[in-house]
Amino acid sequence: MGVILAKMTSRDFVDTDVLIQTSHRRTLQDIVDKDGYAALRKIEEEVLLGIVVHNHVIATGGSAIYSDAAMAYLKSGGLVIFLDVDMLMLQSRVADFGKRGLAKPADQSFAELFQERVPLYRKYADISIECAGLTQEAVCMKIMEETGS
Repeated sequence: MGVILAKMTSRDFVDTDVLIQTSHRRTLQDIVDKDGYAALRKIEEEVLLGIVVHNHVIATGGSAIYSDAAMAYLKSGGLVIFLDVDMLMLQSRVADFGKRGLAKPADQSFAELFQERVPLYRKYADISIECAGLTQEAVCMKIMEETGS
């Protein structure tokens, strides 16, 4: 979705998961498996604090919201948009939950992770977009309408 929005708004696109993997030459799952989920969260914070945020569409990892500093930095350069998707829809999209490289404790279920993160996403969001039943292009159009892009 981020790539589509970047094209539609003539902005650069950054995917922080890709930045983490290329800078560390490891998958997210490998980092979690060998160094722990807290290490991945710290790396994500460092990556976020080191990128240019102005005039960019940035796809963050889901755990970006655990860092007050990173979220403040993102908000300083633009708008934080929460793509609001219900748990069942999100779970169907994350079929490889156990191998996805999620920055979470090993014993935390998908439902527990969802319930923990959603309030944080809402806390930091400048704009929330209800995505149920919408195509990626329609979500991007809603974002553009909400932001005046």
